Amino acid sequence: MSASPPPPGPAPARLAAELSRLPPSCGAVRLVAIDGHAGSGKTTFAALLAEALGGAPVLHLDDFATHREPFAWVDRLVDGVLAPLERGEPARYAPYDWTARGFGAVRTLAPAPVVLLEGVGAGRRELRPGLARVLWMECPPEAAWARGRLRDGPEQEEFWHGWVRAERQHFAADPTRPTADLLVRQVPSGYEVMAGPA
Repeated sequence: MSASPPPPGPAPARLAAELSRLPPSCGAVRLVAIDGHAGSGKTTFAALLAEALGGAPVLHLDDFATHREPFAWVDRLVDGVLAPLERGEPARYAPYDWTARGFGAVRTLAPAPVVLLEGVGAGRRELRPGLARVLWMECPPEAAWARGRLRDGPEQEEFWHGWVRAERQHFAADPTRPTADLLVRQVPSGYEVMAGPA
């Protein structure tokens, strides 16, 4: 399902107003996916959008993925977060610690009017039925990966070699961009939001 771009104004504020008017998609929650290549700016845009939404919670898929399972996190997300939210209950999940290479202390997430799901694969096929909107961050993969490598530093270079291969395989089998409702592009003045190709 495609969506019209929001009316003129600062992109996060305009988009926040539109998202708040959507019908709930996961229990009473409007679950909004922000997908794109690693390094494409998803986390930064999610933070701006969450602020425009009055402090909406952001779920980072980096808390569900692991070194060994970069994309095999659907069951953890569904069982710990989506199923409870669908029932109107608080979600509970243990975030993955990328330094210690293990899961940490359990966090609780109460249902909210809008919850942002941010990360590579957030708009994947298994999740789309429960999503109110799918946003795709427009950034060529090579440019996004270069930004990600710069951000993470040389100590993560080995990880990035494996990650790029895994990400290519994921999007080849389950591309998000063709099904996105809205495309978000970073421009000198901030962000531009456009209708998606779907």
